[in-house]
Amino acid sequence: MKLSIGGTLKLAFRPWAEGLENIPESGPAILASNHLSFSDSFFFPAMLDRKVTFIAKAEYFNSPGVKGRLTAAFFKGVGQLPVDRSGGRGAGEAAIRSGIEVIRRGELFGIYPEGTRSPDGRLYRGKPGGLARIALATGAPVIPVAMIDTEKIQPPGKVLPKLMRPGMRIGKPLDFSRYHGMDGDRFILRSVTDEVMYEIMKLSGQEYVDIYATVAKRQIADEAKRRAEEEKAAKQEQAQRARKAGQPQQSGRPDRAVEPKQAGESDRAGESDKAG
Repeated sequence: MKLSIGGTLKLAFRPWAEGLENIPESGPAILASNHLSFSDSFFFPAMLDRKVTFIAKAEYFNSPGVKGRLTAAFFKGVGQLPVDRSGGRGAGEAAIRSGIEVIRRGELFGIYPEGTRSPDGRLYRGKPGGLARIALATGAPVIPVAMIDTEKIQPPGKVLPKLMRPGMRIGKPLDFSRYHGMDGDRFILRSVTDEVMYEIMKLSGQEYVDIYATVAKRQIADEAKRRAEEEKAAKQEQAQRARKAGQPQQSGRPDRAVEPKQAGESDRAGESDKAG
């Protein structure tokens, strides 16, 4: 996979990487990265000599159609682990166990602490359930990673990728061995996660937002829905006004036009009646 897909990516996009010396030549480590684009899962492992195992959502492995089969073949080929995210807390525990197994085999485990792709290119609050628990349960070092400009290669809704140079900055390993075995303390989990996210922020230069990316996505979707409803209501009101403007004016007077009487005509008619 590195020679075929990885080689093609390097030839076409010429990605750059800084801090490769921070990746150990052997032994376990956790690579914690920001997540800007679907293409992160291609460029991230392609720029490293060692294999990186990620947790991938099960939809990547069982989607229908030609595209689905090609996607599944890629993720299986690079040794990614499918996890059914619809299972709630049980799925999260399965992902953590899988990560711990990868570390115990002495391999590199890749994880996106934000839990999902950034909706707007900013860096969001990390979720402590996976990254910190695996780090504290295994004692493995955490290496912060920042993907650069991958969201510009294939923005949402674009089919063909843009040929440009993405990058990767790799920070120095973070040692959390002082918290080893404290993976049940939620305050420690939050502290570890925030420290990692701070290092990713420094590497990436992204603006940090202290809410979860999933919450931000819901807010963006709700805002888009609100605007769509407002636009729909405005168009309906405009159409209603146009219909009213095209209708004849209703004044309350008879439709038959009445010619104005000549001056003095009414008075003479009244005098004639009296005379009669």
